[in-house]
Amino acid sequence: MSITGLPFDDIRELVRRMPGPDMAAVRAKREREATLTKPAGSLGRLEELSEWLAAWQGRAPAVRRPLVAVFAGNHGVARHGVSAFPAEVTAQMAANFAAGGAAINQICATFDLGLKIYDLALELPTGDISEEAAMDERTCAATMAFGMEVLAGEPDLLCIGEMGIGNTTVAAAVLAALFGGEPALWVGPGTGQDAAGVARKAAVVEKALAFHAGHLADPLEVLRRVGGRELAAMAGAILAARTQRVPVIVDGFVATAAAAVLYAMDPAALDHCVFGHVSAEPGHMRALERMDKVPLLALGMRLGEGTGAALAAGIVKAAAACHGGMATFEQAAVTNRAEGSHH
Repeated sequence: MSITGLPFDDIRELVRRMPGPDMAAVRAKREREATLTKPAGSLGRLEELSEWLAAWQGRAPAVRRPLVAVFAGNHGVARHGVSAFPAEVTAQMAANFAAGGAAINQICATFDLGLKIYDLALELPTGDISEEAAMDERTCAATMAFGMEVLAGEPDLLCIGEMGIGNTTVAAAVLAALFGGEPALWVGPGTGQDAAGVARKAAVVEKALAFHAGHLADPLEVLRRVGGRELAAMAGAILAARTQRVPVIVDGFVATAAAAVLYAMDPAALDHCVFGHVSAEPGHMRALERMDKVPLLALGMRLGEGTGAALAAGIVKAAAACHGGMATFEQAAVTNRAEGSHH
């Protein structure tokens, strides 16, 4: 990336120059859709998904190189006991992903999805957001640029997920800063906190917002001050995918908080994204509603790791396969009612 001045200026420039959907590909997709052996509109949301793929892939919808990218980061704020698990679990789980032992590995194997794990300086937690910035501007921009590297393998569908002890707390802080409302509206049990633990999280988020007050009008400042490395990397990945016209499936609460940073910069910044599921974390549905996004699945999941996005990718693959593989009325010698009515 050419550094024009401050690192964030480059990010702002990318947001300003985002490409829109490929309408020629959408028209071609609609023309083919009208000839397929089914009543018009009968595949419901699957038809919307294949059209969304066409719009952002710029071709007939197909999923040939799907990738699930999981970003792992550690958080200084974890020292306040905001999670039911200690911070060392982040590195242990990253090793579990690499060994094939996590839930995400099984889902990727089921749907034939590529999986890459990105470990973001786990030995160096971010600053404790309740009393300092999580990152300086250079670190945040560099981490976003690192997230952009996931596009190097040229996936044609990207799913983003995360792992990080303490990260539902920073996600709640990011969403509260971007969308307003009491911290208590945004915090939830995360990895399994009891009521006292949730109250502790709310207090930490409140303290963080008070400490950074006056600096939270700019979404990128929100990201660097009360976010975390995996949120920055996911935001970078979503933005790079837009620049390279790759459709994205966003995972749960934390991935949605990362996406919300871009949404706050420009609501059109997420037009190439689908939200894979609504998680059991109470703030997730609220965030989706604020952005007017309808999730694909609601399975009561709250694991992270990209699991909800990967399940949704199975559905997106099916949508593309239906569009590409179904016979037309002509090919199948099935009478199309619309044509039959002319006689």
